[in-house]
Amino acid sequence: MDPITQGALGASLPQSFVNKSQVMIAGILGFLSGMAPDLDVFIRSETDPLLFLEFHRQFTHSLFFIPIGGLICAIFFYFLFCRRTTLTFKQTYLYCTLGYATHGLLDTCTSYGTQLLWPFTSQRFSWDTVSIIDPVLTLPLLMLVTLAAIRKNSKYALAGLIWVISYQCIGLYQNNRASEAGWQLAIERGHAPIRLSAKPTLGNLILWKVIYEVEEGFYVDAVRIGLKTKIYQGEFIAKLDVIRDFPWLDNRSQQAKDLERFTWFSQGYVSVDPKNPLRVIDTRYSLLPNEARGLWGIWITPDVPRDQHAMYRTDREASSVKRETFFNMLFDR
Repeated sequence: MDPITQGALGASLPQSFVNKSQVMIAGILGFLSGMAPDLDVFIRSETDPLLFLEFHRQFTHSLFFIPIGGLICAIFFYFLFCRRTTLTFKQTYLYCTLGYATHGLLDTCTSYGTQLLWPFTSQRFSWDTVSIIDPVLTLPLLMLVTLAAIRKNSKYALAGLIWVISYQCIGLYQNNRASEAGWQLAIERGHAPIRLSAKPTLGNLILWKVIYEVEEGFYVDAVRIGLKTKIYQGEFIAKLDVIRDFPWLDNRSQQAKDLERFTWFSQGYVSVDPKNPLRVIDTRYSLLPNEARGLWGIWITPDVPRDQHAMYRTDREASSVKRETFFNMLFDR
């Protein structure tokens, strides 16, 4: 999720049960600690473009790292400003840990994937109940934690927590409806999907991207889940076959290893870009929910040194036509 939502949710948990005199400071500590796990984005390498993909949402987001992450935040904030207040270190640690604890769980509600049980497994969990940016979730939550701080009333923060949980329940319900529509569409096409996933599009729980896998590749469609269900049929794209698509690739090379890393990060939803035979894309994300165009991908280049890394690039340029098409789908115009 975006940092503001993470901070607001981090503030709401410690605010929800403290006494009147500490609602403000508990909210500040929770807000800052709720954003702290995303400092892992600074784990980068100039020579290894995929390093940040491995470490983002890894150990800092694990359930087992929460006590440690809370302690690091508590030590930093206590000596930065809390010791000048009436707050004890024990209280500082409690509020920081509660704020920190909300982060990984909220990220897991998105589709990006979070290593929630690291180091015991590197599996990326994604519950697909909310987009990474959703103002409908964020604005009421932010308003309630702000009111809690201003009015020194923990009930507003508790209402914020209830709102977030309720919104995830709505997202789960919508996810089930979108998935059912996807399964029905696959059956009508005569397909028996190996797997199917439904992901909310940016900023809403109405328009969903549905991807299902068959032996040959992926079918990508959009589903609008309102009072009625409407399907925007999309595209088919062949799944990556390394032997077929890159017969010249040395499986001992760094590019081959990077291809395995990118496939793991993309949860297996990888294909060769139809417009660029050297670009491997993550088919889970696209500007339009019924198109198979990756927002990011890696370039596998022939005739390079064995130790050279694959290039990683993003492609997020949205034309006015695509923006209009997206909103037409969203508002059923």
